[in-house]
Amino acid sequence: MTLDPKQHADWEIARDAEQRMKTIEALGADMGLLPEELLPYGHYMGKIDERAAMARLADRPDGKYIDVTAITPTPLGEGKSTTTIGLAQGLGRRGKRVSVAIRQPSGGPTMGVKGSAAGGGRSQCIPLTPYSLGFTGDINAVMNAHNLAMVALTARMQHERNYDDARLEALSGMRRLHIDPTRVEMGWVMDYCCQALRNIVIGMEGDGRRNDGFMMRSHFEIAVASEVMAILAMARDLRDLRLRMGRIILARDRSGAPVTTADLEVDGAMTAWMVEAVKPNLIQTIEGQPVLVHAGPFANIAIGQSSIIADRVGLKLSEYHVTESGFGADIGYEKFWNLKCRYSGLKPDAAVIVATVRALKSHGGAPLPAPGRPLPEEYTREDVGLVERGCANLLHHIAMVRRSGVPPVVCINAFASDTRDELACIRRSCEAAGARVALSTHWEHGGEGALELSDAVMDACREPATFTPLYDWNLPFAERIDRIAREIYGADGVEFSPRAQQRLRELQALPDAAELGVCMVKTQYSLSDDPARKGAPTGWTLHIRDVLHYGGAGLVVPVAGDISLMPGTGSRPAFRRIDVDTETGQVTGLF
Repeated sequence: MTLDPKQHADWEIARDAEQRMKTIEALGADMGLLPEELLPYGHYMGKIDERAAMARLADRPDGKYIDVTAITPTPLGEGKSTTTIGLAQGLGRRGKRVSVAIRQPSGGPTMGVKGSAAGGGRSQCIPLTPYSLGFTGDINAVMNAHNLAMVALTARMQHERNYDDARLEALSGMRRLHIDPTRVEMGWVMDYCCQALRNIVIGMEGDGRRNDGFMMRSHFEIAVASEVMAILAMARDLRDLRLRMGRIILARDRSGAPVTTADLEVDGAMTAWMVEAVKPNLIQTIEGQPVLVHAGPFANIAIGQSSIIADRVGLKLSEYHVTESGFGADIGYEKFWNLKCRYSGLKPDAAVIVATVRALKSHGGAPLPAPGRPLPEEYTREDVGLVERGCANLLHHIAMVRRSGVPPVVCINAFASDTRDELACIRRSCEAAGARVALSTHWEHGGEGALELSDAVMDACREPATFTPLYDWNLPFAERIDRIAREIYGADGVEFSPRAQQRLRELQALPDAAELGVCMVKTQYSLSDDPARKGAPTGWTLHIRDVLHYGGAGLVVPVAGDISLMPGTGSRPAFRRIDVDTETGQVTGLF
């Protein structure tokens, strides 16, 4: 039995459980991997040689496929990763062969507000510290591949400025690309939340030298929002990743034509950084179920999905494979539904919607809770009225999942402060909507606390699913965006800025327009584009201020409202609580 989560921090529970971990070899064998298909990283972590495993398992039928999403969260998060892991532990308690696919935590949230995304309490993945701090280097590989492209672009711009055509050809064999410095579309990335790098000037000359770079405005984004990370999440294998890497658009030339990584002959070297990263990582839950970790978070500003590669491996090796989508169903599940499943060809059997009394009270009118500060009293005393009003948001998400043709299961992620009447109110609302609902205490009790949830999910998986895309990809981008806005967010329509209209016209004229998916960028804190609007708002219009094009990932990316691809660090960051025991070398304070 692990430590009591009411009395111990997550990192203490994880450190205690790590004393009883399976070795990576034992974990792989339990999962059904052959020794040559497992690549150990020390004693308790590893990577899977997905090419070897998938070649052997190609004819094996897939297990049941379950996606875990949530209602619109508060800034504190509602325990989606904890529920994903808890569900796997519960299915394991029911004697099922189960696997999990989650996303690797970004250094920004780990050192910022949300923590490491390892789950919590008695439903965590371990080993916690290496998982939270760099892991096997996938995000570092994404950063290096992405920034190498920017090195290639800025160096080329400098050389084209400094030399005429003949000299340029003589020095390097390069043809002039005529890059337009006002139309550089890609920036740099790093894996922290740093608002100071959202807008920068680079290439400033020192002492009058022209060899210090090409001076221009630029910007940083958080690493997991990189197009390279989107490619890692959506690629089916290394070959697919290599093809996509060459299609990344860095800038435009003076005629408006794209300048790609292939034009700069940097795509091969970028892929070299990703050879190991394309292999999914393997660790375990506190109770010993296999956890595949691959790709990154942030479904509000990125694809926000665990990888297709990880899901394909997990489905071949398990009776039940549980995957995770970022934030609420309006952004995470919508992208799983209309992008990830399109690229993978996989169809889910059930979707779990995580709800908490806390989040429902927020949608019902309670003051928004702030990380690192005491909860307002509305969250610590019974108020069925707040919960009942907040259920409008939950019902909206249930309808959304139903619209996809997949059976929804509502997981009430229980907190100690929840009361019987508040929980009964949620159950009544779900049952009136015809949705399965289960109370789960996995945070406190691990897999034993997730048995009701596991039974509801297994029951849902027996129901025939009629999985149907939201839209036809032959529709114009503006119509697809409008359908997402109206049918998923509940908007009355969409308003496009002049810049967004121009970008859509350019993108619609591309010969491969029908092969490009729509990946929305929108606040995670509201169904609308205004984070202050809670519940299920009506009478509003979605505002699209810009549209990005990720040619390698095959995505058109509309940017709604006031949101940045580089989050900021607040005044109460998590790094203030993290330290190292210098006697043992153990990291403390992670959560």
